Amino acid sequence: MLADDGLSQIQSGSITKSFFIESASLFKLIEFITDELPRWRDRPERKPVASETVLTSNFCAHMNSATHNSKWDYIQFRTEEPDDVTPGRKIDLVPAPKACVVWIDGKQHYDFDPLLPIECKRLPTPSGAKRDKMEYLHSRHSSTGGVARFKEGHHGASHKLGAMIGFIQEETILPWEKKLSHWTDVLVRAKKIGWLGTDRIVLSKHDTALKLGVLRSCHARTGTLGSIELRHLWVEMH
Repeated sequence: MLADDGLSQIQSGSITKSFFIESASLFKLIEFITDELPRWRDRPERKPVASETVLTSNFCAHMNSATHNSKWDYIQFRTEEPDDVTPGRKIDLVPAPKACVVWIDGKQHYDFDPLLPIECKRLPTPSGAKRDKMEYLHSRHSSTGGVARFKEGHHGASHKLGAMIGFIQEETILPWEKKLSHWTDVLVRAKKIGWLGTDRIVLSKHDTALKLGVLRSCHARTGTLGSIELRHLWVEMH
């Protein structure tokens, strides 16, 4: 019966379909994610939740729908994925190949392999005994600092590009850019190990109508990892 259904060529454990993309295409993928943020936020059926975990999970579900019938239909999104170098660490959101192999600069990526590590943070940081107002950058109380995780190689050690999504729940994009710039200066003046003025996050695109911003930063990393570039995708949730 299998031969009658045209399934006799299937090989157990094999994924044969391949996509060859340039590393620069990851920036296009980030653009796709950015464009979907306001569409997701404004969906009437989306429940108005505040929890970072629920927001990330809901956005992941939206992205898996958005890829359908798009040029990114070979991509899936997953949440709370183990880091591919430090499995004890979990990445908030990752795009990965779906039913195919994706080749980037001669390296194979299977459905097990994240194409891009994405950290998600609420702005402002929720209150709590072990929470830090500067947690988007660095936490004095734990290893939950967003940018710090990338700088220290806890997230994305095998990647040269990463992203962070900022769910802005109070104020707007421009005041947050100023706050994070100030906090970077605070860390530099305090001589926090590894922090430099070059770690500053800079606004590159701002759509006031969509309440959406894209920012950029580049960070030296510990050891022999080399630098990592981050794209910061901020969406005002109110």
